[in-house]
Amino acid sequence: MSSKMDPIAEFREDHRKVRDGILSITEALRAKDVKKAREILGELNTMVGPHFRYEEEVLYPALRKFLGEYVDQLIREHDNVVGTAKVCAGLLAKDTLNDKESEDASQAAMQLLIHVSNCDGLAILSERFNQKEMDNLADKFADARKAGVPLLEWAETIRKTYVR
Repeated sequence: MSSKMDPIAEFREDHRKVRDGILSITEALRAKDVKKAREILGELNTMVGPHFRYEEEVLYPALRKFLGEYVDQLIREHDNVVGTAKVCAGLLAKDTLNDKESEDASQAAMQLLIHVSNCDGLAILSERFNQKEMDNLADKFADARKAGVPLLEWAETIRKTYVR
């Protein structure tokens, strides 16, 4: 029996945490609680960076055998998520939000739920990987978490130089 993490279980648990974070940040934004929203965005930024890195560098290339070019659409969804995170971070750098800013930011956050939902479906395909592939996924997921590069930092540095 392997002592490695279960990459599918970890992947799905990350999605649950992101889902809950998005719902919490949306509530905070609608209540115009900028401090709480900023705190949640910081937590999401820290957690999602290693997750996206693992997806783009390891999982998505492995899933090409099942999904072909659809993987490119998943990467474009990541582009949108990164852009949305930057917009939210910019808005939350302010001390207060007006009604429009609050609504725009909460709408943007809710758009991220679509990606979380779509992405979680990849777990069912991942179950078809053999043990060697699963062990590699587990190792690479652990490596990405250990490196711990937050989303916006990863997007600006490592991802920019990563050749797709």
